[in-house]
Amino acid sequence: MLRYILAVATVAATVLPSVSVAEREATDSAERELVTRSELPGQKFRDYLGLFKPRKEPVLQKVSYSKDWLDQLPSATGDENFKCLAEALYFEARGESVRGQFAVAEVILNRVKSSRFPNSLCGVIKQGTGKKYQCQFTYTCDGQKEVIREKRAYERVSKVARAAIDGVGVGLTEGATHYHTKAVRPSWSRVYKETARIGVHIFYRHNYRTASN
Repeated sequence: MLRYILAVATVAATVLPSVSVAEREATDSAERELVTRSELPGQKFRDYLGLFKPRKEPVLQKVSYSKDWLDQLPSATGDENFKCLAEALYFEARGESVRGQFAVAEVILNRVKSSRFPNSLCGVIKQGTGKKYQCQFTYTCDGQKEVIREKRAYERVSKVARAAIDGVGVGLTEGATHYHTKAVRPSWSRVYKETARIGVHIFYRHNYRTASN
């Protein structure tokens, strides 16, 4: 019996210290984990706070309305509506000054915003196409094939189109939705209000303003 009691005591003395060490290690590990979770380095904390800061609106580049300014811009790209506007500027205003090209682009964009016209750039530009000389933009219904031969001019008007779509260079025509060259005087020009004269074009808007034009 005495030998049995001595054997049990020996086993207990051997096992219990191991359990105690294991428990201490588990406790130390848990404490380290809690400390790690509660500590947030300064940089990460600033990044975290940054999530709640209001995002700044992009700052639009100032327009100088010059070819040198256009040439410094990156090549312009975009969707089908962008291509429609670039094409319209090429055939309608490539010989105009840069300011004049922005003004023509503004008229087209003003039409998109108006409930009196189609609600897309391609829709506005191609309105009436198919009926000779009854379209809104003559080059789309004059019976001649649209061929872009002046690559440099097209690159520049493409940049104008991209900038105009992005909201650069607005406010030149005071809400105009119509224009014509100084060489002609259409009947509607006697009814609409003249808003600006830029280059070879005269710009107009309706005598009444709506919320969308």
